[in-house]
Amino acid sequence: MFYRKGIKSLFLNCKDTSSVAKIHALLIISGYINNGSYNTQLIATYARTGSIEHAHKVFDKIPDRRIDVWNAMIIAYSRRHCPGEVISLYNELNLERIRPDSSTFTMALKACTSLMNLEMGEEIRRDAIDSGYENDVFVASSLLNLYAKCGKMNEAMKVFDKMPKRDVVSWTTMITGFAQSGRGSEAIDVFRLMQNEYIEGDRIAILGLIQACSCDNVRNTKLGLSVHAYLIRRHLLAMDIVVQTSLIDMHAKTGNIELAYRVFESVQCKNVVACSALISGYAQNGLSGNAFDLLVEMQTFGFKPDLASVVGALLACSQTGSLKLARSLHGYATKNLVFDQVLVTALIDTYSKCGSLPYARNLFDKMPQKDLVMWNAMIACYGIHGYGNEALTVFHNLLEANTKPDHTTFASLMSALSHAGLVHEGRLWFNRMVDVYNIEPVDKHYACMADLLARGGHVEEAYDLIGSMKTEPGLAFWVALLSGCYNHGKFLIGEMVVKKILELKPDVDTGIYALISNFYAKLRRWDEVADVRNVMKKSGMKKVAGNSVVEVNGKVHAFVMEDKSHFEYREILKFLKMLDLEMTSSED
Repeated sequence: MFYRKGIKSLFLNCKDTSSVAKIHALLIISGYINNGSYNTQLIATYARTGSIEHAHKVFDKIPDRRIDVWNAMIIAYSRRHCPGEVISLYNELNLERIRPDSSTFTMALKACTSLMNLEMGEEIRRDAIDSGYENDVFVASSLLNLYAKCGKMNEAMKVFDKMPKRDVVSWTTMITGFAQSGRGSEAIDVFRLMQNEYIEGDRIAILGLIQACSCDNVRNTKLGLSVHAYLIRRHLLAMDIVVQTSLIDMHAKTGNIELAYRVFESVQCKNVVACSALISGYAQNGLSGNAFDLLVEMQTFGFKPDLASVVGALLACSQTGSLKLARSLHGYATKNLVFDQVLVTALIDTYSKCGSLPYARNLFDKMPQKDLVMWNAMIACYGIHGYGNEALTVFHNLLEANTKPDHTTFASLMSALSHAGLVHEGRLWFNRMVDVYNIEPVDKHYACMADLLARGGHVEEAYDLIGSMKTEPGLAFWVALLSGCYNHGKFLIGEMVVKKILELKPDVDTGIYALISNFYAKLRRWDEVADVRNVMKKSGMKKVAGNSVVEVNGKVHAFVMEDKSHFEYREILKFLKMLDLEMTSSED
């Protein structure tokens, strides 16, 4: 009896496998080895002290295994982060017709989440319902997490709505799930519902809320400021660098880069992640010079640029066309970073935008494994350089590699075909996108198709696309159509299109208003031209002059038409006159 009463405390005090083995021997000698509860504790303790193999040997020797024994083995593998073994045990358990309980389903669903195996998760969910655990809080929470991690937020919401009791973990799962799926407005709605039920959000919920404010369908500066103020009131900001870094990212993405910088300056213990967030923020807001300065400054702090900071700096390079700096970053990454597909895709995009398409293609060809994002980037690279046939060849290579194209693939392809004027191919692949790949066209596809047809003079066909659209055409569609009307003299359709554009009240976009003004000028409708220019004047719009950029010895020089501000303007002018004389004399 002494051993039976003290056995639990002995298990708890075990620090290594040899101690567990001694208790194991004691159980065999004393005849208690066939006691189910002791076997369960033995399995758990072997696993806790690092010997999962011994735990499994004990498990295999038990003749009549009850559910608590199965659960002990399943939990042991779950804690060792072996989701495949958990699923194998779950399947084995079902074959032996052992009835699972709440713990079994919870651990099995957790394993499916680790493996991102939604199909198996659905099967386990059906088993849980059949066994009467549909409304079990633990099972529902695990199922909720599975759906959220797999991006199935509609299914997650159904489970969430049926949960009899929702704790802060469940609410947080929904908030972060919606935010990570790019559905920021819904994440914010869930956070507000949580507040209405007087549940205080934890740190993870707050991080999800910050991320939600950065989503494309939200990006609301006012809302971002409200969240920031909420954090200050709740005293959740001070000394928490993760929250501060998330705020830097949020303010940058909502266009409030000055506030992002202020948050960065307030961080007492800056780290490479905070620096990278601000570098990316500067690049996203077109402040490439600031991004480069911070990249240098962070190294004076003793921080080595990581993947995020290098990718942010590459984005800045693509804006300035700085090929030399892009190559320097490429060299740094080769020596100091793991060349993953994110980095290579960023380099491909940057080389292309810096005018070095051969570098981009060479890097693309060297990658043994290419994900869909990389294929899309290469198609887009050829598109922006006007190489439609080459973009189409890369697309065919993608299909031959058994990679399934997505919305972005077809948007990039349509854009490339549009710039190259390949109308027939554009029609063909637009129809195949719908009929063969079952991809429903969205606004970006229709805008590309309208641009393709309108550029090729098929303005009426482009206008007829409206009949096949399930939603109202967006601004990009109408602008592409108006451009075609202007170029090909389709004034009747053009007047209708102008009305649609003005109804959408485009933001301060000088290009759109300039196009409308030029369209009316072509019609000699001078009153309307004056009206459009008055609108531009009242709103403070000024047409930004286009400029040419050239990189010489690592320094970028920008030139605007009739600009005399360059410090070597006179020398450049002399050289141009000399070239003009040489060309003129050679013609004679």
